[in-house]
Amino acid sequence: MIKKFCLPTLAISAIVALSACSGKLTPLSEQYIKAEPQPLEAIGGKVPVTINATFPEKWFNKNAVVTVTPVLRYAKGETWGTSYTFQGEKVKDNNTVVSYSSGGNATMRTTFDYTPDMKQSELYLTFDAKIKKKVIKLPDIKIADGVIATSAFADAATANPAIGADKFQRIIKEAYDANIMFLIQQAELRSKELNKEEVKDWQNLVENANEAPNQNVSVEISAYASPDGGLSLNEALAEKRETNTSKYLAKELKKRKIDVPVDAHYTAEDWDGFRDLVTKSNLQDKDLVLRVLSMYKDPEEREREIKNISTVFKSLADEILPQLRRSRLIANIEIIGKSDEEIASLAKSNAGALNIEELLYAATLTNSDAEKETIYTKASQLFPNDYRTWNDIGVQRFIAGDYEKAAELFAKANAVKKNSESDVNLGLLALLKGDTDKAQQLLGNASDVPELGEALGVLYLKQGDYAKAVSAFAGTKSNNAALAQILTKDYSSAAQTLNAVKKADGVTDYLKAVVAARTNDTNSVISNLKSAISKDRSLAKEAGLDLEFAKYLNNASFTDLIK
Repeated sequence: MIKKFCLPTLAISAIVALSACSGKLTPLSEQYIKAEPQPLEAIGGKVPVTINATFPEKWFNKNAVVTVTPVLRYAKGETWGTSYTFQGEKVKDNNTVVSYSSGGNATMRTTFDYTPDMKQSELYLTFDAKIKKKVIKLPDIKIADGVIATSAFADAATANPAIGADKFQRIIKEAYDANIMFLIQQAELRSKELNKEEVKDWQNLVENANEAPNQNVSVEISAYASPDGGLSLNEALAEKRETNTSKYLAKELKKRKIDVPVDAHYTAEDWDGFRDLVTKSNLQDKDLVLRVLSMYKDPEEREREIKNISTVFKSLADEILPQLRRSRLIANIEIIGKSDEEIASLAKSNAGALNIEELLYAATLTNSDAEKETIYTKASQLFPNDYRTWNDIGVQRFIAGDYEKAAELFAKANAVKKNSESDVNLGLLALLKGDTDKAQQLLGNASDVPELGEALGVLYLKQGDYAKAVSAFAGTKSNNAALAQILTKDYSSAAQTLNAVKKADGVTDYLKAVVAARTNDTNSVISNLKSAISKDRSLAKEAGLDLEFAKYLNNASFTDLIK
């Protein structure tokens, strides 16, 4: 079916004007053609372009068929885009019809897969034209010069791979307790309670911790009364229990020559303990009891309402309340781990003397990648069932650029235990291969990994979604993070990010020069490019081809740099 429409204006450098009288096709004047953007720009590995052309009235021969194809040409080849075919009013076909009398507008869109050679390129329109069966030769017409490829600086290789972090704690805090029980409405300590194994074991534990050179210990006494009976009675009772317990414990500690801090206090009515015990019990109507606790805040009102629940009160009195008449002895022990010096030394001389957390922590104590890899390798030998050991060796191989071995190790880590760190790292490797679909799947599987945001930022850069990249990089100070800000035209933030990059390299300074060029700061363009080229000589050639610096090609300082 033949379609007629008026197409909006966009870029084309030439199309044809047909003369119905002469039957000839002639190139369209450049004033009727426009390509956008100018210059072209690589976005997410693609070079999109929109071409608008205007067909003036009486230009398109009624019997003509013209196929227009954009082609991007560069030193090592050419890439063809999407073809569009137009026809005159008398042609019986299904192409877009252009009126002879009134003309029309045409919009053509195409996308090229970006390659670095396209930085120096020219975009042409080619024409395959005929009137009836007669082929008409029309010249190619150039409509754009070059491709800005700043987005191509996105680099997964410079992203931080995800480390399987240690859980080392220098000081491990532990609490041990024992209970001295009392009879109802009594505060006297009973020998039966004082001599039971639970209390003796607790005292021995305090003594051992006090004597251990790598442990600190403090003691806490917390005395309670059960929440039955009057509040004033219970308060006096709990206070007396605390006093008696404190005197007893002071005597025992002195006998054992233990000098540790002791903190003693009491709670008149242990409603919190009551709630916990009821919750864990199998008491009939326990939900009703818990509801009373939530509804009534006044202690006496609570007690009265609970006693009204006749079906359950006897069980409470027999099973729950006796457990709340107590003094609780608590030993707070701090176990002080090995020093950094001890851990670092043992990692080299006797790794088997360290546990897995200490060994992984040892790797954080050196800045040498070779030493880190040695430590992780020892860890994998001693603890082969811990996925972190294999992942972390893979991280060192990734940093070294040995991506094949890194992939093997990340896969092994996932085989030991499926984990987010290895998925993030495999996602970065997928990005290095240009496989954004696989990277998206792998990163989508990961969670709770600090490095995930940075990896996602690189993915979004590669996909051309620069706003999402900025969000993913939040707080990251890297070349990739600054690149995302440049591509969203937030030059102030980009400059701040680049100035904060810890390991600034040639690309860091190059991107600073790009920011300077876009903000018309010639002196900073030259100074930053000079620094970039001093770190990486290949950036001189890059700058000479980069349309970001096109307006400086006649600047002597610039041309001296790129020689």
